[in-house]
Order: sequence, then structure tokens, then C-alpha cells
Amino acid sequence: MSAPSLWLMKSEPDVFGIEDLAKKKTEGWNGVRNYQARNFMKSMKLGDRVLFYHSNAKPSGVAGLAEVCRLAYPDATQFDPKSDYHEPRATKEAPVWYQVDLRFVSRLARLVPLDELRGMPELEGMMLLMRSRLSVQPVTPLQWKSIVKRGS
Repeated sequence: MSAPSLWLMKSEPDVFGIEDLAKKKTEGWNGVRNYQARNFMKSMKLGDRVLFYHSNAKPSGVAGLAEVCRLAYPDATQFDPKSDYHEPRATKEAPVWYQVDLRFVSRLARLVPLDELRGMPELEGMMLLMRSRLSVQPVTPLQWKSIVKRGS
């Protein structure tokens, strides 16, 4: 059995933060409207681990840990004309957008802010620091370990 893949997923804490996931225990990660992020979610496996990142926050940073508990399935918001995430091209037979479900694992003892992440040499080349707008992105084992250690 292969090791779980490691990811970073972003959410605005005033919309849905780590505290919300802690209360709900599991949640569908819907509303992603970027093809690369969608493709990353479609490649996720059960048990893959996730750094839960608070974006557009003061400060932004890694706030907690989650894991994938349901494989990619069609994002229902694409079919709802009243949704901000409606996709007119999508049909039930040919969905465009997908989501996964995440399970809460833990809060970090402290948020690891973006400014601190930028100063960590072991994170050189991390997608977050190069293409920060992507809401779902892979991380390496070294990046994962370094960030989790800083948040402990």
C-alpha cells in the first residue's frame, strides 16, 4: 500500500475555517472552479492528508490538518442556477466540477503564517509560495513535516 499523498487546501476562515470543520467533523470541499485544482482533487485517494490553509485572513496561514474521506464526486453546486458556483455547461451525465469530502484531524497548536512559511528554506519551490492563488495543491513530505513541526 502506498503512502498517502499530501495536499494543501485553502479556505477563507470567515466562509469556512478549521473551526467549522472541527464542529462538522466532515465536509464536502465544493465551489472549486479551477481546472488544475479540480484535477488534483480527482487524483486524491482516501486517507490523503491535507494542510488546511486559511486564505484572505490576517494573517493567512496553515491552521490545521484534515484527511480525504470521500473520493471525488460531482459538485452539486454546478447544477444549481441559484448558486454562485453554477456551471451552465454541466449536466448530471457530464459534470464539469468535482469535490472531495474532508474529515477533521486536528488544529495546529498555532497558526503557521504565510510570512513565516516564506522564510523557511526547506519550503523553497513550494507551490503555495510560487503560485499562491491555487486553492488545492500538492506538498512534499519535507514541506508537510516542516510545516506541521512549526505548528506544534
